Amino acid sequence: MTTAPDTDFTSLRDALGVLKDRERVAERLLASSAKHSFDPDQELDWEAPFEEGKWHWPPELLSLYDTPLWYSMSQEQRLELSRHESAALASLGIWFELILMQLLVRHIYDKPPTSAHVRYALTEIADECRHSMMFARVIEKGGTPAYPVSRAHQNLGRLFKTISTTPGSFTATLLGEEVLDWMQRLTFPDERVQTLIRGVTRIHVVEEARHVRYAREELRRQMLTAPRWEREFTRLTCGEFARVFSVAFVNPQVYTNIGLDRREAVAQVRASAHRREVMQNGARKLTDFLDDIGVLRGAGRAMWKQSGLLA
Repeated sequence: MTTAPDTDFTSLRDALGVLKDRERVAERLLASSAKHSFDPDQELDWEAPFEEGKWHWPPELLSLYDTPLWYSMSQEQRLELSRHESAALASLGIWFELILMQLLVRHIYDKPPTSAHVRYALTEIADECRHSMMFARVIEKGGTPAYPVSRAHQNLGRLFKTISTTPGSFTATLLGEEVLDWMQRLTFPDERVQTLIRGVTRIHVVEEARHVRYAREELRRQMLTAPRWEREFTRLTCGEFARVFSVAFVNPQVYTNIGLDRREAVAQVRASAHRREVMQNGARKLTDFLDDIGVLRGAGRAMWKQSGLLA
């Protein structure tokens, strides 16, 4: 009688441990979803008018804050900037969540449909559908145009969805979720901000906390078990996505629409030490985590630095 080598047994045991851990996390997240999910159409007062003199985004988080242009603008222009920039960020959120939903569907395509891991992925997709509709509704309520990302970024998004590895997908998920989450955690308790915007960000923060946990746990597992080529490819593609995301975070059409010189505004944002600090603070928890699990290495790390999200 022959027995399997110890290495085979260890590999099987480790694989079973990964599956059990994945299921435990998913079960906890499903329980949390059952208790803390929201219907924005019912939770928020969409009929109430916006309050006079209130911001649509905290001023310190606006792209032009503490630049020479900022000091030359009237208070009315600054408030108008916040209204349009809030809409641009909501538009960015919709673009990103559409990518995320497709990546999640691809991730669970060949996994057991009765598993808690798959059921939670479907739950998250349902959350993201509601979030995208909520963001679209708040753009419409604000009376601004939607602000789609550039055609180049649209096409890069299509390419990324096609070639992304599983760990790459979850790294991109965290990049999109955690920077916006950091900003929204500052927004929803801020009484200077419109009540409706605070309500939208509160719902998003509560529900995205589960999405971040799901993505972090899965990415940690993937970086331990994925083949070497996949880990290396993930580092490169995610470095490029960080560069795309950091540029897409500012939509230059906003400046045109509120009567500013577009080129000058973009130049001042790029030169702004305050803006650089905001973006790095927003990404710090994520970059610390990615560094810890081995994503920020080699050429990929250099690309993250070029993005301005990593000091």
